[in-house]
Amino acid sequence: MGEKKENYGLGRRMMYGMAEFYGGGAFVIINTFFTVFLTKALGMPAALAGTIPLVGKIWDAVTDPVMGNITDRTVSRFGPKRFYIMVGGIVSALTFIVMWVTIPTKSVAGLYLFYLFMYCLFSTGFTIITVPYNGLLPDMIDDYTIRARFSNVRMIWSTLGSMVCGLVPTFIIKDNLDTSAYLKCALLFGFLFFVASMVTFAGTWEHPKEPVRTSILESFPQAVSVFRSRSFRLFICLYLFGQCGMDFVSGMAVYYVDDVLNGYANGYFTYLMAVILISQLVGMLIFGPVMAATSKRTTILIGAPIRLVGTLGLFFISYESAPIVPILLMTALIGLGNAATLTSIFSIMADMAEVDELITSVRRPGIVSGMATFARKISSGLSAAIIGFLLSAAGYDEVLANEGQRQSLATQHGIVYIYVFVPAILITLLLISGIIFPLTRKEFKVIQTEIARRRGEIPAKATDEEIRICEKVTGMSYDSLWNKDNTRPGKRK
Repeated sequence: MGEKKENYGLGRRMMYGMAEFYGGGAFVIINTFFTVFLTKALGMPAALAGTIPLVGKIWDAVTDPVMGNITDRTVSRFGPKRFYIMVGGIVSALTFIVMWVTIPTKSVAGLYLFYLFMYCLFSTGFTIITVPYNGLLPDMIDDYTIRARFSNVRMIWSTLGSMVCGLVPTFIIKDNLDTSAYLKCALLFGFLFFVASMVTFAGTWEHPKEPVRTSILESFPQAVSVFRSRSFRLFICLYLFGQCGMDFVSGMAVYYVDDVLNGYANGYFTYLMAVILISQLVGMLIFGPVMAATSKRTTILIGAPIRLVGTLGLFFISYESAPIVPILLMTALIGLGNAATLTSIFSIMADMAEVDELITSVRRPGIVSGMATFARKISSGLSAAIIGFLLSAAGYDEVLANEGQRQSLATQHGIVYIYVFVPAILITLLLISGIIFPLTRKEFKVIQTEIARRRGEIPAKATDEEIRICEKVTGMSYDSLWNKDNTRPGKRK
């Protein structure tokens, strides 16, 4: 399908972004309830349960680069990325459901191996849809600002997915010891995720391009070579620090509300999730136009301090019988700040394909998105593992949890420290990465111009300023750019 003016309308943006209902929602459910399901409902030790997502991410180290390579190699009348979005929409919905099936055993080893396998199945399904989806926008649209608008709508869908997936399960899982409630929740959302994926498949397009001629065995060196780009390395920092910070908030929220505030039965968790997600949705509507008018880096520099103030503010009001209103106000700040940073991060992802193309002379958004998707899942896995280890270090007793009893006061204090200070550190690192990130609208235009020059479409030589910008953005000398040998890992020149 060709690129036409009407393709940029709100309807097309809504259809493009709808798959992010799955991307944003699935991890909210997993980060919020999967460890709780394993520890509280099934009685698995917290430290052991936390390793399941991490081991799953080690599996992603294989599947994500391979999927990126497969996507760039594929030829399809639908467009290769759209084809895999269609296939992945089916596979990922089914694999999401099987994670929440309960097996009749009390063996800790048996439970661990079963849910580890189920998680790896889900992670594979998620890879099939997410790697092509993350690489789709660069092959749909070339314009920096229009990409930002599409990405903003995508993030609105992500927030809507987070809202629905953060709130609806609290009405279904009224007793976090009831295993059947988790499966009911999975069946509902597995269906919704499938529908969202199919809408995106139907409402998007791709520019035709030559497939990349690389073997599957080359997937791994190809993937590693993406890190030649200075902008991509810094983007990964933005991605990891930004997402891990929110993973800790969602992953610790049930423990924070149930064990510290003692308010799960009073609906405090629903209030908390509602406030953070509604404020995030409002923030998307506010910061989307700001990003389009300024740059994708600017909204990170605005949002990160807002998140930091809200996070640190919770430290002084986190105890049993604390007034809920100040907690919700600080949570609203976290949601607003997260909206600004999240909008920027996903929009920046689409621009990484051009920087990589200038370095390698090869158009390979699948490989680039594969590594970005891998980084996202690594952040989720690391967060879950670290939460498990930190809860164990804080003295979290899974026996007490499985019996529905309170944790000790010392453990409650430990939960507060995890909930507040780990995200605060990550947000600070996000802000530092945003300050030094080199790509704004001006630099992106220079990169596109240089690509056209290297293709022979622009006869004029690059100016000194353009050369300096190319070197700053790529982290490589100007003369070493546009070299297919750069698709292999090695020393940066």
